[in-house]
Amino acid sequence: MADKRAVIYSGKIVDLGMESTILPNGEPCSLEIVRHPGGAAVVAMDEQRRICLLRHYRHAAAGWLWELPAGKCEQGEDPLHTAQRELEEEAGLLAASWRKLGITFTTPGFCDEVIHLYLALDFSAVPQRPERHEIFECHWVDFDKARGWTCDGTLTDAKSIIGIYLASRL
Repeated sequence: MADKRAVIYSGKIVDLGMESTILPNGEPCSLEIVRHPGGAAVVAMDEQRRICLLRHYRHAAAGWLWELPAGKCEQGEDPLHTAQRELEEEAGLLAASWRKLGITFTTPGFCDEVIHLYLALDFSAVPQRPERHEIFECHWVDFDKARGWTCDGTLTDAKSIIGIYLASRL
């Protein structure tokens, strides 16, 4: 953590600050750092080895992306609870079985955001509850096909690529 932090911007999702610190080599340094509460993403796999992928409109990416169900951790929320909530809201699924796959830092050069990755199995359906600002379609894609999409450029979202890779190692 920084020795000194000057807040530049504080919003609903991120906090940007100028942080002054001493690096491990003894050099003083000032860095622009984005602080983020983190999030969770879910590889939801059914009995036919299909996974739930969202075709999600992302303004920041200027279009549609294929993604795992995922979302931001609310203040004080456990990442597993975030994963469970997002799977329910976005895919309309409750899962009976959960396994932690790992974590990933999204952009550690300037941001502390960590995404917790989970595998979910054994589903029951519930109504989807997307947020007002979310525009997406929910699809079930064969796992091997989705894994191929991580290599051919169809799927470009980093958390989804990493989640699918980690799930393929089980």
